[in-house]
Amino acid sequence: AASEMAKVKAFELRNNKTRDELYRQLEDLKTELSQLRVAKVTGGAASKLSKIKVVRKSIARVLTVINQNKKEAARTSYADKTFKPLDIREKKTRAIRRRLSVKDATKTTRKEKLKLTHFPKRKYAVKA
Repeated sequence: AASEMAKVKAFELRNNKTRDELYRQLEDLKTELSQLRVAKVTGGAASKLSKIKVVRKSIARVLTVINQNKKEAARTSYADKTFKPLDIREKKTRAIRRRLSVKDATKTTRKEKLKLTHFPKRKYAVKA
């Protein structure tokens, strides 16, 4: 069954496969790859040799989808936590990450507040 697999498509893997199905497909692809490598050593048909690349890329696609699903699950589980793993935090840039939060940046001291209340912004009316 494994030897006549067509090229896998990532969107198909994402939409209609469970975690166990993905792992099963990964195993199938890996066994197929090992069979193809044996065929390569024993001097198999050219069609088998050209299939090695396709199978390798398919394995990569399956692994990519598995890893994306894992990352997504981690994101949802850490969504409301205060501290998150580094790879789940927002990337941004180093400078932006170190910048004061909006709340901290707009804070005013008691003295400043008093000054603002006692000396409000002057309003000028231009005489036409």
